[in-house]
Amino acid sequence: MLDKTFDPKSAEPRLYAMWEDSGLFAPRAATATDGAADAYSIVIPPPNVTGSLHIGHALNNTLQDILARYHRMQGKAVLWLPGTDHAGIATQMVVERQLAAAGNVGRREMGREAFVDKVWEWKAESGGTIVGQLRRLGASCDWSRERFTLDEGLNAAVRKVFVQLHKDGLIYRDKRLVNWDPHFQTAISDLEVEQKEVDGAYWHFAYPLADGVTYEHPIAFDEDGKATEYETRDYIVVATTRPETMLGDTGVAVHPKDERYAGLVGKVVTLPIVGRRIPIVADEYADPTKGSGAVKITPAHDFNDFQVGKRAGLPSLNILDAYARVTAADTPDVPAEYDGMDRFAARKAIVARAEEEGWLKEIEKTRHMVPHGDRSGVVIEPWLTDQWYVDAHTLAQPAIKAVEQGDTVFEPASYSKIYFEWLRNIEPWCISRQLWWGHRIPAWYDADGNIYVAETEEDAIAQAGGKPLTQDEDVLDTWFSSALWPFSTMGWPEKTEDLKRFYPTSDLVTAADIIFFWVARMMMMGLHFMDEVPFKRVIINGLVRDEKGQKMSKSKGNVIDPLGIIDELGADPLRFTMAILSGTRDIKLSKQRIEGYRNFGTKLWNAARFAQMNEARRVEGFDPANVQQTINLWVRDELTKAERQISSAIEAGRFDDAASALYRFVWNVFCDWYLELAKPVFQGSDEAAKAETRAMTAWTLDQTLKLMHPVTPFITEELWDKLAQEGAPRSESTLIGAAWPVLPDSYLDMEASADISWLIRTVSEIRSSRAEIGVPPGAKLTLALYNPTADIKALFDKHGELIQSLARLEAIEQVGEQPPGSITLLVGGASAFMPLKGLVDLDAERARLTKEIAAFESDIGHVNKKLGNPNFIARAAPEVVEEQREKLAEAEAGRAKQAAALARLDGVG
Repeated sequence: MLDKTFDPKSAEPRLYAMWEDSGLFAPRAATATDGAADAYSIVIPPPNVTGSLHIGHALNNTLQDILARYHRMQGKAVLWLPGTDHAGIATQMVVERQLAAAGNVGRREMGREAFVDKVWEWKAESGGTIVGQLRRLGASCDWSRERFTLDEGLNAAVRKVFVQLHKDGLIYRDKRLVNWDPHFQTAISDLEVEQKEVDGAYWHFAYPLADGVTYEHPIAFDEDGKATEYETRDYIVVATTRPETMLGDTGVAVHPKDERYAGLVGKVVTLPIVGRRIPIVADEYADPTKGSGAVKITPAHDFNDFQVGKRAGLPSLNILDAYARVTAADTPDVPAEYDGMDRFAARKAIVARAEEEGWLKEIEKTRHMVPHGDRSGVVIEPWLTDQWYVDAHTLAQPAIKAVEQGDTVFEPASYSKIYFEWLRNIEPWCISRQLWWGHRIPAWYDADGNIYVAETEEDAIAQAGGKPLTQDEDVLDTWFSSALWPFSTMGWPEKTEDLKRFYPTSDLVTAADIIFFWVARMMMMGLHFMDEVPFKRVIINGLVRDEKGQKMSKSKGNVIDPLGIIDELGADPLRFTMAILSGTRDIKLSKQRIEGYRNFGTKLWNAARFAQMNEARRVEGFDPANVQQTINLWVRDELTKAERQISSAIEAGRFDDAASALYRFVWNVFCDWYLELAKPVFQGSDEAAKAETRAMTAWTLDQTLKLMHPVTPFITEELWDKLAQEGAPRSESTLIGAAWPVLPDSYLDMEASADISWLIRTVSEIRSSRAEIGVPPGAKLTLALYNPTADIKALFDKHGELIQSLARLEAIEQVGEQPPGSITLLVGGASAFMPLKGLVDLDAERARLTKEIAAFESDIGHVNKKLGNPNFIARAAPEVVEEQREKLAEAEAGRAKQAAALARLDGVG
């Protein structure tokens, strides 16, 4: 006999070990008849080797596992390829902190080789924690093929790609602006930049016009915005949030259609402090409606200014070093007193001097977004430096075309807009990082600065004619190796069987925020090196937020730890919750919701216990095609429809629809109604009906476990194992290796469906009426049918005993007029009466319902007042407004329900 409850703590480790030992995580062996459609492959978005399982990982990997388990049960050769990312800056930071905490020397004192050895030691001891955590979630990856973005195979692939792209002219070295982290002293990607809103100011500086130039500046305007008063100025006002960068200004920009400054274009200003003569240029970047309409241009320290500088031919002058200190290396006109000064100290000094000398016109307080390093926490500087770049524009063109013509599709399709927008406006990709942990750039330099790019140092020396060489100190951006993930992990550049069988992959499941950082780059690299898209479909999962729709963060205290949930509730409730909520961009999650879906598993477990107690066992030779009982024909019909819905939903990547169909069938159809309808059969004297229903219950339970397995693998595998001895032996020893149910159209039965649907509707209507008017649960009533039609009467005659049992009726009779003290209702398509005499205190029930209606109306009035307030709508967070709308809908539904019950009581005859 099954235990009273499922114990995930003891079952999950045991079941996972059994799955892993079975070898079923690996693709099945190829057969002579296999075609492309017989393989299914998916590569895991590699989590950082430093990482720990968070709720986003839980969502993403649950959805991948559903796909892998489903297609495996479909009989396909499934490869779900796992691995981790070396996470350059994150890993280096972890090890540097450990060294500091232990009182050891820093990495620079230690030296590159010794430090990298130390990181490999850390990786062997502590890295990959998340791999074990993914196992706890139930991820059925082929761990025998696990890869690491810095393993030797991927290292060889990275070197080959770099060298080939360099030969093709698609990788080059250039001096451009990058996001520079002064703490780590490295360029970082946009994804590693966190925008934070901080208190700041616009400092308005007056730059004096050179050569005695003056102009008339409007200072008063009429109602139509035309200037009515002017003043003569010998300066132009610019505003900046970063005064220290003025030391590197090489121009002032005004809009070409800004009449105020039309006569100044081509003139020169004298830059305060340094005395540099810089031109006034016309450029549409300047916005006439913001500030003075004139902007200072510092091409070496602002991305927009860099573009203006290119268009206007302005020089780019670096005034900061790698530590974000002022340097006069490029700008000898910068006074010595500023050289070596920290950027923020320089800011204070420059503002003080501007105020003292009278060219500070205004300080405008503001809150604005400032870029910070997500790891270091320091303010990021746009910095002009020599880096390696990929010609992303050229590589992007085939990637754009592939999605345009449907070689790869996005699900939902709307996410393709993000993909197209980024690729059609793509900038050169900076791929070098000033770190030690990562793929070292395969480029060497001779004493004269000549560059030799090769896969090995020996090849580079040969290119250099035997001259001594020094390898580039930088490593590649982590995203560079990740861009090769779908094919490098399958053995490229070798022509492996895995590549032949599993590339291109079938699906990629990932988040929207890395469509451009990762998805687009995999598309570019896959098409360039494999001449095929890396995946046929990209499924974008939503962002998990808290129950109010707010982003989860440790500071808010609203983070849900998936490992804590698994410890307390088990993996299955978490997985089912992730699946059923996955259909929205913003997933509102609460622990209470996960607990609710644990009850779903409990419901299934109890149903299996009920089947056991009623001797529902598999029968040798049983064929569901031959059942005759109406309830068995009906459950077969419902199961067949559920299988169609679940299969098509998973195929389409609609995991929420699949989970909803499972929930409806398991909870509402099988547990709530089929087993309820089967009870009288099990307790009855018709042995043939009893035998058929027992066999049908066992068969339906087996098919249900199969349908549920991809979403809730642990509890279903445990039930499959525990019920193995119940009746005839199965041909499938494990559920993970079982075949997906494929049920024929002949199992559909419209007549049985209509028949039982009528029965369920009738019982539900009676139960609902009893509850609404406060009939005691144990009381048995009489249902009086008012002149029913022959068809309706026949249905009541056929199912009368079941209706009486399920709806707690003493009798069903036919009348020609309303009995005294009865309420009127419509039930099963017939007008009917329900006598209440002696069962319900009508006055007390009317008072209760009236009070509840008044409470609902109070709630409705309160919420309507809020929603009718424009200030509330404008200022409240969207999730708060939505919560109020949901409250309003619930209150209105509650009021309508109680009003209907009151009307029914008022109609008592």
